[in-house]
Amino acid sequence: MKKQLCNFFLLLTFCSCTVEQKVEDYSLYVNPLIGNADNGHTFPGACAPFGLIQVSPESGTGSWRYCSGFNYDDDFIDGFTQTHLNGTGLPDLGDVLMLPYCGNLPDSVYRSRYNKETQKASAGYYSVDLTDAHVGVELTATSRTAFHKYLFKDGTPRILLDLQRGLVNDMERLHTHVLNANISMPDEYTIIGNNEVTEWVQRQYFYVIKFDKPYKVEEELPMQEGEKAKRLILSFDGDGETVIQAKVAMSSVSIEGALASLEKENPDWNFENVRQGTVNQWNELLSRAQVSGTEVEKNNFYTSMYHLFIQPNNIADLDGKYRGADDKVYTSPTGAYYSTFSLWDTYRAAHPLYTILAPERVDGMVQSMIAHYKVKGALPIWTLWGKENYCMIGNHSIPVIVDAYLKGFRGFNVEDAYEAIKGSSVVSHLNSDWETYNKYGYYPFDIINVESISRTLESGYDDYCVSQMAKALGKADDYEYFKKRSEFYKNLFDPQTKLMRGKDSNGKWRTPFNPLLLSHASTSGGDYTEGNAWQYTWHVQHDIPGLIDLMGGKEIFAGRIDSLFLMDDCIEGEGFVSDVTGLIGQYAHGNEPSHHVAYLYSYADRKDKTQACIRDIFDRFYLPKPDGLCGNDDCGQMSAWYLFSAMGFYPVNPAGGEYILGAPQIAKVVLTLPDNKTFIIEAKGLSEENKYVKSVTLNGEAVEGLSIHHNDIMKGGTLVFTMTDQPVI
Repeated sequence: MKKQLCNFFLLLTFCSCTVEQKVEDYSLYVNPLIGNADNGHTFPGACAPFGLIQVSPESGTGSWRYCSGFNYDDDFIDGFTQTHLNGTGLPDLGDVLMLPYCGNLPDSVYRSRYNKETQKASAGYYSVDLTDAHVGVELTATSRTAFHKYLFKDGTPRILLDLQRGLVNDMERLHTHVLNANISMPDEYTIIGNNEVTEWVQRQYFYVIKFDKPYKVEEELPMQEGEKAKRLILSFDGDGETVIQAKVAMSSVSIEGALASLEKENPDWNFENVRQGTVNQWNELLSRAQVSGTEVEKNNFYTSMYHLFIQPNNIADLDGKYRGADDKVYTSPTGAYYSTFSLWDTYRAAHPLYTILAPERVDGMVQSMIAHYKVKGALPIWTLWGKENYCMIGNHSIPVIVDAYLKGFRGFNVEDAYEAIKGSSVVSHLNSDWETYNKYGYYPFDIINVESISRTLESGYDDYCVSQMAKALGKADDYEYFKKRSEFYKNLFDPQTKLMRGKDSNGKWRTPFNPLLLSHASTSGGDYTEGNAWQYTWHVQHDIPGLIDLMGGKEIFAGRIDSLFLMDDCIEGEGFVSDVTGLIGQYAHGNEPSHHVAYLYSYADRKDKTQACIRDIFDRFYLPKPDGLCGNDDCGQMSAWYLFSAMGFYPVNPAGGEYILGAPQIAKVVLTLPDNKTFIIEAKGLSEENKYVKSVTLNGEAVEGLSIHHNDIMKGGTLVFTMTDQPVI
């Protein structure tokens, strides 16, 4: 049965793509169901690019399985909520649940089986038939509003409105995560209110719900201990087939802000107009990359672009007001304030890709980071709805800001930006103990109890980025200071094992040392972040030649990478290990520290091995089906790796604009760039057998080195890979 469903799923994906539509409507290749099963943690519902709203079905809460609220393998849908995260490793959001149903649900359980054969998802649209509920559901969205359209097929139309609902870590939290709740009903078409909630972050949200038909409160369900928000059964007049529509607007600031969004973005009751407007927004972005390839390749490519552009989210109201990290209301001078910065993940490839595919957004993202610094005293680490959750390590707003500056973006105050990156690097804050770091030249494991190695390595990369901006600004003393700190990684390299190994405050190596033992800070401790010594040793993105020298030269270096890929793929660890997935040996593509590793062969004069690894990763871990991703999409980073690698290059060092050449996986991609320029990437002779690169030319000139530069792309031109079936060393 599962195989039949998968075949039907694939059929649905492609059957409507006519020849005419292929050119005009790139959104037809987007399949939001990709990544909905296993641990991809994507959601299938509707949203606008970079929008506040992500309206989507939910099939559960209370566990890691439901970080996005939905798992394709489930048979029931609990309802439809207005906000969701894309591919994260922790749950939050899932606000304002609505479950439409006719008459009464079986056993008075508020959920419904659904017909998977009727489930359709595309950019800006979702629909499904709820079989127990006897309701057909359609969803679309604008940036700040959700639009629900329900076809009640038989019996009294009812809607469960559950304001206690949310996406939480465990079911006990479901009863306590709402701290305060207010609700009012100004008329028989409208419900307004606000909740203060806490899960990953503590935040406030304000909502306005409008129905196109009058409702009655038929029943108020009893609250359980600790609960603060209401669950209401709303009923509507009707018998037989009845269509009822609902619009939901949300704001982090006020009811007035939500109302203004509803009136401006979604004033009428024309579902198709709203849907088409959002599809147009998606097409404007998706059309910036015109792909020539198979249907499956297009499906993967455009769905990856879609996942990339779901976030960061502009949480500002239409008047520019937003709620900041200190819970105060501010006004953005540009009208935008971005949050959902999963920076430990996205600094690696997603943010560099925004500088190519969505450059008009980059200045606003940097401005938002600087504004956060002015309030919080440190740049964003992982922010959600404007609030800092301190998830993960490093200060990876720094490479994002430095990358933007070095690439010529100037829509922000440069001195403010430098103050923010330097201040975040010298004033201690959670997970960044600069006094200890400076004293020892690394984080000793007997002082820093968890993630000591990973924190040292991640901080070293950030230090390199600060040094590069200091150098560009003529700040010589700062350049030397941070350049020296960027080399602290050398203090943890063990020449005997040729791995990064924990060291205590007396300079003694951790003993015993198990290089395969996985670490996870919150469940098993250890010296690494969601990984082990074999996976984290390569985390020297700014100084690969220095790492090669430590290992004893290029031949040994390449041999160590061979070992990484050829080792047994066993997982050793007592804590949470579900993030360490997509294994080829001990290479873990499902987790971000491994993402640049396949490209390291090229630094050791083995480009052929880079090229072979990239094909292997594509074939294994990017498949157009619900369980087709090998790990969390992580707010677009998994997708960004695919997009860069499909085009044939990748930012091993994500700051500054150097892209290391790999092997393209798409026959031709045409990038539409600002100022009416285009950059064409061709893979001549690409086939299943021809996975190796024979030669590369840029605008007709041979590319002899390892890389091309950001400027080569943005000024337009043609990059041609000639492919072959034989390794070229």
